[in-house]
Amino acid sequence: MYHEFFGLKEAPFRITPDTGFFFSGGERGAILQGLVYAIRQGEGIIKVTGEVGSGKTMLCWMLEQHLPDDIETVYLANPNVKPEDVLPSILAELELAHPADASRAEHLRTLNDYLLARHDANRQVVMFVEEAQGMTLDTLEEIRLLSNLETEREKLLQIVMFGQPELDIKLADPRIRQLRERITTAITLAPFTADDIRAYLAFRLTTAGYRGPDLFDRRVVRIIAQASQGLTRRVNILADKSLLAAYTDNTHRVLPRHIRVALRDSAFNDGMHSSPRWLLSSIAVVVMLAVLAGFYRLSKPAAIPAQPTHTMAAQTAPAVANSPKVAANTSHIPAGTFEQRLTTTRDWLMQQPAEAYTLQLSLLRNPNEFPAYLSGEGSGLAPDQLRIFRSQAQGHPSWTVIYGNYPSRQAANQALAKLPEAVRRRQPYLRTVGGIRNETRQIQQVGK
Repeated sequence: MYHEFFGLKEAPFRITPDTGFFFSGGERGAILQGLVYAIRQGEGIIKVTGEVGSGKTMLCWMLEQHLPDDIETVYLANPNVKPEDVLPSILAELELAHPADASRAEHLRTLNDYLLARHDANRQVVMFVEEAQGMTLDTLEEIRLLSNLETEREKLLQIVMFGQPELDIKLADPRIRQLRERITTAITLAPFTADDIRAYLAFRLTTAGYRGPDLFDRRVVRIIAQASQGLTRRVNILADKSLLAAYTDNTHRVLPRHIRVALRDSAFNDGMHSSPRWLLSSIAVVVMLAVLAGFYRLSKPAAIPAQPTHTMAAQTAPAVANSPKVAANTSHIPAGTFEQRLTTTRDWLMQQPAEAYTLQLSLLRNPNEFPAYLSGEGSGLAPDQLRIFRSQAQGHPSWTVIYGNYPSRQAANQALAKLPEAVRRRQPYLRTVGGIRNETRQIQQVGK
């Protein structure tokens, strides 16, 4: 809504990571280069920790882009993965055969043979472990054991763990001290200072097309720094909402009262930043003023954009409103028969490139659970993007629900962040089409 008013070409403060908006200040650029160097050295385990919203995901995406072409990456993105599923998950991502009835030793041998072949070809393999603080001690120990795969002189698998500060608490447990001792590089993403935030705001605005004087003066930046505690996600939220508040005031300067209005409507507002009652207007009033201002400006020669791309109302609406391809009416989902879903999913898997991504949402123990899933937590999703395939869980038949079709990991992660809250509570994670094809192929072979 405010983009044209400020001369912006796109939204400058989206909370979804976008590598085109990577800010190298606040030591982030130096950390990125340090991680690339540490991976190239290929010794020990690397640990990156930071608070929620400190920029770990952005850093992970940038790291993948900056690694040389001779380094191959694999992701372990599901924090709920069980110890016995770590190896099958890695093999699936690498599109390697992993029969469901194979032993751990057989899976390990398959992975070791692959890593040796990559090593002989002068290629390196690095595994990114995301949300590591949510993993059990047994799963973390299983990951540690993978670091034992090595030649006489070099590690075959480099491991980079990303997690919140709670990861350090887990690593302090004596039961996994061997993992802690294998960590040779430990990096903590420190919160931005007020000066960092001022430079960050200017950088994001310029990248989005802004060419005017500073919108956020030092006084305003100090308020943002205190309210956000230096966390980039909070800075983005406050900056976005304050620009909307300034737009409704028809001013090109962000004032302290605009920040306080934005803070009033932020979920992380802890009540420490009290303001006079006349400043603490609700978000409904702000949005109403924005709409009225829009109608007023529409009658003028310089009209605001006809299709707002990012409004405060959109941020505060239920998560389902921001989910990818949300159906307008999901009360009656045209699901078709269960077998039809299986058939169309099988055809779809064969037609997609192996490197395409989808989102794994849920595991069903019984086909009869699928209609309930469609009318329950799956009701906020586009029905034509919901697919299902036969799988196995702990040796028993099961059915896996997947969603969407994305050309890259970045696009899939963006969609993952926009899933309805009811779906995200089940901890969905990314899968490659090639990995799923291998999984279904192995299950078919076992069943013969």
